[in-house]
Amino acid sequence: MSIRQRNGTWWLDIRTPGGQRIRRSTGTSSRREAQEYHDRLKAELWRQDKLGEAPDIVFDTAALAMLEISEGQSDYKAKARHVMYWREALGGDTPIRSLTSGKIMNSLPTHTTHKHRKPTPVSAATKNRYLSTMKRILSLAAGRDWLSKAPKLERFEEPSKRVRWEPRPVIQSLIRAISIPWMQDVALVAVATGMREDELLGLLPADVNLENRTAWVRAEQAKSGCARSIPLNGDAVAVLRRRLQGAVRYVFERRPRKGDTPGRITQIDSRCFKRACSEVGLEDFRFHDLRHTWASWHVQAGTPLLVVKELGGWETIEMVQKYAHLAPSHLEAHANAVTFWAHHTPETEIATGQGGDKVLIQHDNSGGPPESRTRHQRIMSPLL
Repeated sequence: MSIRQRNGTWWLDIRTPGGQRIRRSTGTSSRREAQEYHDRLKAELWRQDKLGEAPDIVFDTAALAMLEISEGQSDYKAKARHVMYWREALGGDTPIRSLTSGKIMNSLPTHTTHKHRKPTPVSAATKNRYLSTMKRILSLAAGRDWLSKAPKLERFEEPSKRVRWEPRPVIQSLIRAISIPWMQDVALVAVATGMREDELLGLLPADVNLENRTAWVRAEQAKSGCARSIPLNGDAVAVLRRRLQGAVRYVFERRPRKGDTPGRITQIDSRCFKRACSEVGLEDFRFHDLRHTWASWHVQAGTPLLVVKELGGWETIEMVQKYAHLAPSHLEAHANAVTFWAHHTPETEIATGQGGDKVLIQHDNSGGPPESRTRHQRIMSPLL
């Protein structure tokens, strides 16, 4: 029998015209649907053998090809995580050409899953990241003629970019409230340099030159994929000098247990950071907002946006335009060019009559009596 049921799911067991055996799950508990899948697969195998049609490329093959060319990129881990999700949601054996826009959009994640936290709705930005990985897979498949045309996937509208920053006294209180020593050091260097979380936690001792007061972000660590140098101020130098004294592999490491080597820190302790924010009365403040704070302080101090762009490693000037409103206004000097009410001249005075009507007193330089103009533009009367 070419199809049989196992644990509620129907499986097929067939041979190709060339004699190769194929055993796989049909992914359904319905016998009718399983039989349809069996018949369609046998027909495809016959056309490939007799008519020379190219075999269908499955999702696993296309996804693996995408990951191979993405290896070494800063977002490789995120892409691999997305591929694992799509593989489970769509099926690794699913032919890539059978994927439609509707099927992909309906398979998007709706809630996050955590072992110790309640599920939370997935944001539009997160859905767009999953779609971006899928677009990359489909684009590669189309480029290799595995797909005649990639289905169009609409992006979700994301809220406008927020700029969340705090003044220096608040940030000082926040850092003092962080209870974990390495977290305190990471937060201080973050707000002193504007480095991203991954850039800080991946920093090697060889990436720091205290003599020249410079650190380097390697290309594989940078979000933009471009290496850059980081000038260090006194606050950052003091922390890094202390961290380097005991550093083994990374500048920021967890304290090792007995007999163990220090381990790499893969992410900040979000619970510790939230507790510190709560202690100082900060709401809706995330670790990445330390980077926004650093950029905001720079712009407020007069640092040009192009310089901020280079210091922060942004790819385009548009990415730093969100901080432009914080800059000292270069237009302020021109504001008085159209002032009219505050200018007081000998020829014009503002007075209030006994009846409450404002009267514009005009002095006539011809020697005649002055005239007044009431609120009605057409009534003129000599002033007694």
